[in-house]
Amino acid sequence: MNWLIKGGRVVDPAQGLDDVRDVLVRDGRIIKVGPNLKAAPDCKELEATGKVVAPGFIDMHVHLREPGQEDKETIESGLRAAARGGFTAVCCMPNTDPPLDNPALIAYVLQKSRELNLSRLYPIANITKGGRGEEISEMVELAEAGAVAFSDDGRPVPNSRVMRQAMEYARLVNRPIVSHCEDLELTRGGQMNEGPYSYRWGLRGMPAAAEEIMVARDLRLAALTGGRLHLAHLSSRGSVELLRLARREGIPVTAEVTPHHLLLTEETVKGYDTSAKVNPPLRGAEDTRALKQALAEGLLDAIASDHAPHTREEKEAEFEAAPFGISGLETVVPLVVTFLILPGIISWTRAVSLLSRQPAAILGLPGGSLTSGQAADITVIDPDLEMPVDPQQFQSRGKSTPFRGWRLRGWPLATMVGGNLVMYRGRILEP
Repeated sequence: MNWLIKGGRVVDPAQGLDDVRDVLVRDGRIIKVGPNLKAAPDCKELEATGKVVAPGFIDMHVHLREPGQEDKETIESGLRAAARGGFTAVCCMPNTDPPLDNPALIAYVLQKSRELNLSRLYPIANITKGGRGEEISEMVELAEAGAVAFSDDGRPVPNSRVMRQAMEYARLVNRPIVSHCEDLELTRGGQMNEGPYSYRWGLRGMPAAAEEIMVARDLRLAALTGGRLHLAHLSSRGSVELLRLARREGIPVTAEVTPHHLLLTEETVKGYDTSAKVNPPLRGAEDTRALKQALAEGLLDAIASDHAPHTREEKEAEFEAAPFGISGLETVVPLVVTFLILPGIISWTRAVSLLSRQPAAILGLPGGSLTSGQAADITVIDPDLEMPVDPQQFQSRGKSTPFRGWRLRGWPLATMVGGNLVMYRGRILEP
C-alpha cells in the first residue's frame, strides 16, 4: 500500500525536524518528507492535521512470555498490544520457558513474529545458559541467529567473573549487555521498597542499595572490558548518580527508565495493591525527582515499558504471593505525553528520541528516523485525544496496571509498519 500522510507535525530528531510536513510512502519505504506533496492515484491519504507524526517507536524491554507461558501472553497478543500502544517494534526478554538461550528458539520467535504482520520483534538472548548465571550462553551463535542483545532480565548475573566474560564476548559480536541490577542477597523475600512504608505495612523491603551495588559493579566491569553496558529499568537516585559519574569517566554505558518508576512512588502500594508490585520496586519521591531530572538533562537514554503481563488470577492473589510486573505497552505513550511533555519536563523532540531514535541506536536496529529510503515504520499520535485507561480494552492478555482509570492525553492514532497500517484509532487492522 502507498500512502500520503498529510499535514502532520513531523517530529524527527535525526533530521532536526519539527514542522508541518507530508510524508510520502511507497512500496513500504519513505520516499519523501516535505510540504505540499502530491499523492499519486494509487496512494491512500491519511489525514494527520493536528497530529504528531514520528519515526516508529521501539520498546526495548518487553516480556512476551512465549514459549511456555502463553496463559500470560503470546507473541501475537504482545505484538497486538505493541501496535495499539504505538510501537512499531519491540525487543523481547529471554526469560521464557524454555529460556531463549539457543539459536533454535531465537529462530522460532523471529519466524512466529514474521507470520503475524504486526509490529516487528527483535529477540534478546540469555547472557547465561538457562538464565542461571553460572555459564555464559553460546553468544556468537545467538547473535548470528538474530539476537540483538543479551540479558538475564528478571535476575542479575550474580557472579562477577561470569559477567566479565559475558561483556568480553558481547564486545566480540558488537552487542550490548542489558543488565538487571539487583543484589539477590539484599532483596531475598522482598516485596516492595525498603523504607517507612514497608515497615508500616509489614512487608519485607528491597533496599535501593541492592540495585546500586550491582550498577556500580557492572560499570566497573564495562570500564575493564570496554563492552557496551545497558542498564535496565533504573529506579533510584543513587543509580542515577553512579550513571552520571560513569558518563564523566567515558564508560560505554546507556540506561533506560520506565514510566511507572518516573511517575509512581512506594505509596502506590497502599492497600496492598498488587498492580503496583514491580521489580525493581517503586521508590520514594526523591528517586522519581532524580529520574525526571536525569531524563530532562539527557542522562537517561530511553523510555521502556518493562511490559510484564501475568494472569488475572496471579495478580489477584495476596500481595506476598502475587508476581512482580504490570502490563505497560499500551499506556507508555499517553503517560509520556500527559506527565512529561505537557508539563514541559521534556520536549516532543526529546520524547521521540527517547522512544525511537535512541533505542534504535543502542541496539543497532534499523529505524529511528523518517529519512528517505528508510522502511516506513511510523507512529502517529493525537495529542488532544483524552480518555481513561481501561485495561479491558488492552490487546495484551495481562490486564494489571496501576494506571487503571487515569485520564490521559496523547494516545496513538496510527501505527504503520513497513508501509502497512497495522493500527488505526485503537483498532488492530487484520492483514
